[in-house]
Amino acid sequence: MEEEEELECPNSSSEKRYFPESLDSSEGNEEGILACEDLELNPFDGLPYSSRYYKLLKEREDLPIWKEKYSFMENLLQSQIVIVSGDAKCGKSSQVPQWCAEYCLSIHYQHGGVVCTQVHKQTVVQLALRVADEMDVNIGHEVGYMIPFENCCTSETILRYCTDDMLQREMMSSPFLGSYGVIILDDIHERSIATDVLLGLLKDVLLARPELKLIINSSPHLISKLSSYYGNVPLIEVKNKYPVEVVYLSGAQKESFESILRLIFEIHHSGEKGDIVVFLACEQDIEKAYEIICQEGSNLNPDLGELVVVPLYPKEKCALFKPNDETEKRCQVYQRRVVLTASSGESLIWSNTVKFVIDVGVERRKVYNPRIRANSLVTQPISRSQAEIRKQILGSSSPGKLFCLYSEEFASEDMRPLKPAEMQEANLTSMVLFMKRIDIAGLGHCDFMNRPAPESLMQALEDLDYLAALDNDGNLSEFGIIMSEFPLDPQLAKSILASCEFDCVDEMLTVAAMVTAPNCFSHLPRGAEEAALSCWKTFLHPQGDHFTLINIYKAYQDTALNSTSEHCVEKWCHDYFLNCSALRMADVIRAELLEIIKRIELPYTEPAFGSKENTLNIRKALLSGYFMQIARDVDGSGNYLMLTHKQVAQLHPLSCYSVTKKMPEWVLFHKFSISDNNYIRIASEISPELFMQLAPQYYFSNLPPSESKDILQQVMDHLSPISTMKKEQKMCEKCPETTEQRCTIQ
Repeated sequence: MEEEEELECPNSSSEKRYFPESLDSSEGNEEGILACEDLELNPFDGLPYSSRYYKLLKEREDLPIWKEKYSFMENLLQSQIVIVSGDAKCGKSSQVPQWCAEYCLSIHYQHGGVVCTQVHKQTVVQLALRVADEMDVNIGHEVGYMIPFENCCTSETILRYCTDDMLQREMMSSPFLGSYGVIILDDIHERSIATDVLLGLLKDVLLARPELKLIINSSPHLISKLSSYYGNVPLIEVKNKYPVEVVYLSGAQKESFESILRLIFEIHHSGEKGDIVVFLACEQDIEKAYEIICQEGSNLNPDLGELVVVPLYPKEKCALFKPNDETEKRCQVYQRRVVLTASSGESLIWSNTVKFVIDVGVERRKVYNPRIRANSLVTQPISRSQAEIRKQILGSSSPGKLFCLYSEEFASEDMRPLKPAEMQEANLTSMVLFMKRIDIAGLGHCDFMNRPAPESLMQALEDLDYLAALDNDGNLSEFGIIMSEFPLDPQLAKSILASCEFDCVDEMLTVAAMVTAPNCFSHLPRGAEEAALSCWKTFLHPQGDHFTLINIYKAYQDTALNSTSEHCVEKWCHDYFLNCSALRMADVIRAELLEIIKRIELPYTEPAFGSKENTLNIRKALLSGYFMQIARDVDGSGNYLMLTHKQVAQLHPLSCYSVTKKMPEWVLFHKFSISDNNYIRIASEISPELFMQLAPQYYFSNLPPSESKDILQQVMDHLSPISTMKKEQKMCEKCPETTEQRCTIQ
């Protein structure tokens, strides 16, 4: 029966041109069989096209970019680089990769398949699913996707969607990306570090592989910069105008929450159909707005329909997928969604139900300060290009309204034209480690579109040197090569390597997975704080937050092993106010890290969590990577002063020490950002003696003068000469001789 449905012939007149005329006049069984024999075959899998293919083809032909197909294909044949400029909803991210797949098919894949990069992993999955549907093939076969810790591709995959950092990592094993005949860099205007690195490295790859094609998809704002960067290359411009009414509300920014609430309820009372998207500055604003709207919304007249508030928190895998016709109709009749987000808006492009956008015009950005090795959370105006993308969410056949909680003067005078490149505002240690690894393959000299700050580069090189990732010549050491194999922050990778020496690999892999995955604690509804804290107390470990994370993961694993269904696991997570999807992700991350450990043949010991020796070993492994993130309680009341600078911070309220009111003097921490609260997140107690045994001597020497450094100096003076000698011997060894053969480039 399924095959019969797949071979069903379309009946609508708009589809007749794709079929032989005999299909329209076919009557009876014999003519029906002949009709099915004449069905057009899909060249990608050799099977007849389904009726859904033709329905989607009609939708594709209505996209603004479809008019440019001939021009694009002509330029693709004649040029090595093609730039495509178009707005968010023009169809470039879904159609251009399909056209490139057709090109590769026409030359029998002699140079490889197609890969298309995206910045956001949600967009990768959405696009792959959509394009597989449009091409009438199976996801995971002809079309697939790769995102961190999830690979839905096979060796036969023709078109791959992936995050930009995944393609960057692929260059470590295949520097010239020989598996691909066409590389598409999408979301260029997001200016992520990985995309900027790929833009630079691919210049050299194109010279080495004249047959390789590079397609660059970007919003119109970046075209002039791209043209000067790549020279005189073909440009395909997609014109796309949607009816959007823009309303500027000058003065509303000062009382943004009141203005947002007033607008939401005015729209809802007006009876106009459509969902509302509200762009806020940060996660804290999302939580505050969610509580207020839910509280006020409960008093609304039920005849107006239900007001459903959807908070989209950063790094969570949730977005508005494009609904089918029936779902869209049902949503518009019975409920209106109010989506609260602080993201760029890319993940919302797929929704056609959004008719109203409220934009506060500011965002909270992380800006890294290399001098103090910490992020500062800075509230600043968004760029004009970001404002334009938020406007494009409204693009559809029916008009939409954009409410800007700022004036036109603010937009023209205070907003920058383009979003700042992440490379100029972020910690570059991971990027420099990657570039050092690529340098082994001869691609280390990268022409960046925006040069990173010299101070940030120097700090990154200094940190890698402290982590023993560089040799005396500034090249990657054997340790550094192994560290680069892990898709983790270099400090975390170093801790995993140290755990091999201290016999606590199993526990360290769990810690690495839990801190890499999204927050395992659920966002709490109003009034649930006390109940949640009571549940979380069952997992608290007296030795620190890293140990608490191990407890949570072990409890999750035990529940999963003893449960008869996935529903039982979800219920357990719900009962304990834990994020089930985050714990699932931690499970996946841990499995991949374990696979890397086995592949490069690092020693792996059986778990011994709970023993006194194991607790000490975990601390040693953590300190080996995070000795640069130490703080001391300077007054005994929980005011922690950083060892590297004079910033004072407090432990996060959910830290086991905050809950138990037992503040240790010295802590190692995983995260710290300079913000309103200045919280230290994920902290565990250490001793100054242990710090002096494991931190590099030259790192300690470079610390700025402070009372904490004086205390550590006294500790070092009391350490026996024997222990100091052992420490120097370990620093010289750095990596076992047996790793020399294992660390070769693939």
